[in-house]
Amino acid sequence: MAKKLTLDASGIYYRQLNEQIREAVDAGTTDFVLQNVNGQRYLAGALEGDLNFEIQGVPGQDMCSFMRGPKVRVKANAQDGVGNTMDDGTVIIEGLAGDVVGYAMRGGRIFIKGDVGYRVGIHMKAYMEKLPTIVIGGKAGDFLGEYMAGGIILLLGMFSDKPTEPIAGRSLGTGMHGGVIYVRGGVPKEQIGPGLTTQPLDESDRLVIQGIVKDYAKELGLDAKAILASDFVKIKPFSHRPYGNLYVPA
Repeated sequence: MAKKLTLDASGIYYRQLNEQIREAVDAGTTDFVLQNVNGQRYLAGALEGDLNFEIQGVPGQDMCSFMRGPKVRVKANAQDGVGNTMDDGTVIIEGLAGDVVGYAMRGGRIFIKGDVGYRVGIHMKAYMEKLPTIVIGGKAGDFLGEYMAGGIILLLGMFSDKPTEPIAGRSLGTGMHGGVIYVRGGVPKEQIGPGLTTQPLDESDRLVIQGIVKDYAKELGLDAKAILASDFVKIKPFSHRPYGNLYVPA
C-alpha cells in the first residue's frame, strides 16, 4: 500500500528539501506532493524505484538527474537540465522546460507539453534494451539532438508560445551519430546540421511514433489522433562517425 507525504517547500533551501525527501523514502514513503516549489534544485535526483512525485511550482536545475525509476509530474514549467544523465523513469512537464533537457540521458521518458530551450537531448545514448525518449510538444531552440548517440526525440511544434519561430533552431542534430529525431510536419533545411537531411518514414517508424504519441497524449490529456493527423519526417545520422575525416592529415 502506497505511503503518501505532502511537503510544503516554501522557504526551504534545496539541500534541506532533498534531505527530507530522502529520509521519507528511507522510511517507506512512495508518493509525494511537493507544494510551493520555487527553484529548488536536484529534486528526485538519483532516486530509484517505484516512487511518484507531483511537483506544484517551478523546480530548479537538474531535476531528476541520475534518476532510476520514479515518475515525476511537474504541474508548471521546469528549469534547465531536467533528466541530466537520467537512467530510467518518467518525467511529465505540463508547461515549458529550459536548456539541456535530457543531457546524456540513458533511459526513461521525458514528456514536455510546451517549448524547450537550447541543446535538448545533447549526448543522448541508448544501451542494450534502454531507449531514452524525449517528446517536445512545442518548439525547440538551437542544437536539438547535438552529438546524439541513441534514443528518440519527437518534436511536435504544436503547443508553442512562439508562433512565428521555426519548429527548431539552428544546427538541429549537429554531430549526431546515433538515434533518430522525428519532426511533425517537417523542418526547414537551413535549420538542420551539416550533412543531415529529412527522410520519409517507413512502417516501423510509424508504429514507433504511434506508440509514443499514445502514451504522451494520455499523460497530458491531449488528443492523440490530432497529433498523428499530420505527416512526420525523420532525421538520422549519415554516419556513426560524422567527423571521422575532419582531422585526417593531408
